[in-house]
Amino acid sequence: MLFKLPKLPYSYGDLEPYIDRKTMEIHYNKHHKNYIDNLNKSICNTDMESLSIEEILRRSHIESSIVKNNSGGVYNHNLFWKILIPSSKFVDISLKFKELLIDNFGSFDIFKKKLHDSAMNKFGSGWAWLCVSNNEKKLIICNTSNQDNPIMYGSDCEGIPILGIDVWEHAYYIKYQNRRTDYIYNFWKIINWKEVENNYYNAINN
Repeated sequence: MLFKLPKLPYSYGDLEPYIDRKTMEIHYNKHHKNYIDNLNKSICNTDMESLSIEEILRRSHIESSIVKNNSGGVYNHNLFWKILIPSSKFVDISLKFKELLIDNFGSFDIFKKKLHDSAMNKFGSGWAWLCVSNNEKKLIICNTSNQDNPIMYGSDCEGIPILGIDVWEHAYYIKYQNRRTDYIYNFWKIINWKEVENNYYNAINN
C-alpha cells in the first residue's frame, strides 16, 4: 500500500499572518509531495510496501538514506499539518495537559523556553520535538537534523513525537527570511493543543 498526500485540515491561507499562503502552497505541494513520491518509489516492490510509516521509520537505519530521509519527511509533515490550527479557531491548552507540562518541566514558561531554544539551537535544517519518551513515558524535548525524528533508531531522544516545529528554511523563509526566532515566536499562536493532547494520550496508551 503506497502512501498518499493527506488532505490539509485548513486552506493554504488560513494560517496567515503567521504562516503565509505561498509558503504553505510550496511546502505542502512541493516538499511534502516529493517526500511521498520518493518514498513510494524507493519501497515499491520491496517488503516495505506493506509496512506502516512508523514501521518503516523504526527500520530506516538499516535501509538506504533515500528511505530514511523520505520516510522521515512523510511522517514529520503528516504530524506537522495536524498540530497547526488557524488563529481564528485557536483554543488554549487544557488545564489538565498544562499541568502535565508543568509536572515535567517545572512551569509552562520553562517548557516554552526549552522548546523555543531547541528549535533555535538546531543548526541548519531539522526539527524541534516534544515527545513521550519510550522508557518512562515522560515528556521530553529534543531536536533532530534533516528529516530524522525520535521514532528512528539511534535518535538523541527516542520516543513518540506529539508536537514538532519544522525549522527547515522552506518552512518560514519567504515570510521571515533569516528571522527564525520570529517564526518560532508566532508558531505558538497557531498550535492545535487539542491535537497535541490527543497525540500524548495515543502515545502513552500504545
